[in-house]
Amino acid sequence: MKGRHRVVVSSKRLRYDFELKRNLTVVRGDSATGKTTLVDMIQEYINNPSGSSVEVICDKACHVLSGRLWQEQLSAMRDSIVFIDEGNEFVKSDTFARAIQLTDNYFVIISRESLHNLPYSVEEIYGIRTSGKYGTLKQSYHEFYRIYGQDVMDSDVKPEIVVTEDSHSGYQFFQSVCSKYHLKCSTVNGKSNIFHYLNTNNEKDVLVIADGAAFGSEIDRILQLIKARGHAALYLPESFEWLILSSGVLRSGEIVSILNEPSDFIESRDYFSWERFFTALLVNKTKDTFLAYAKKVLNTAYLNENVQSAILARMDKIRLNWKR
Repeated sequence: MKGRHRVVVSSKRLRYDFELKRNLTVVRGDSATGKTTLVDMIQEYINNPSGSSVEVICDKACHVLSGRLWQEQLSAMRDSIVFIDEGNEFVKSDTFARAIQLTDNYFVIISRESLHNLPYSVEEIYGIRTSGKYGTLKQSYHEFYRIYGQDVMDSDVKPEIVVTEDSHSGYQFFQSVCSKYHLKCSTVNGKSNIFHYLNTNNEKDVLVIADGAAFGSEIDRILQLIKARGHAALYLPESFEWLILSSGVLRSGEIVSILNEPSDFIESRDYFSWERFFTALLVNKTKDTFLAYAKKVLNTAYLNENVQSAILARMDKIRLNWKR
């Protein structure tokens, strides 16, 4: 499945209206915010579509996945939007993570806990906002609102130390840039190690760079730690490959179209995370050119002054050349 899909779930008293654009969406929030009610309404409609007071409008079939027989249920769900309520422990398992990678479904998972087995984006973590009042004649309207996203920085970030999640091409790029401008650069070899690094190092003015496309499970504790310690900033592009593609160093109308609306081009069965898609796209578009890209070893063409400057210019408000 690919593209954006609007889901409207309504009854005489309640209405949920939201749009999904990736294969993994996580819905957060405290009790009594309407999360379980949403899933219950969808299940009621599934059980009795003609006799239920609930109406579900979507261009894709909607299903609810639950219980011990979830694997059998999942095997019959194709090209669908699958809702999973909190309390289903299987969503935390590696078995579940592997199983859904083999499907072409979109998944909406309700969970107050971070799901470290799944590569979901910081851009696809939502809460449920309610407007209106309950009553016999008035609907209560519910919509999703994004909890995390690209925070707007009021001033330029001028780090002394750059820490990357990536240990391959991304790190090699930033290590070269930092060396040029007399900054320290380190890699922590994976997103799960960022928390430990920040928690055990008291260095000031740290910039952490990680792939936002798969950082959703880490965002809670990292932001809490940064808030507590201060003197640290978090920069989350979709991925390093996305950063290159969006810098304009590859002049292609097709790339511009893809970046403007990635969901129209990214098939969920083929690319479980958008990061994987942008890597494949960059490799394909630079093949047999002087910018031929490899994930593990960075082509030195990306350290060319003009290419490097174009990539850094895409990092709004991040200044790595401030010591120059």
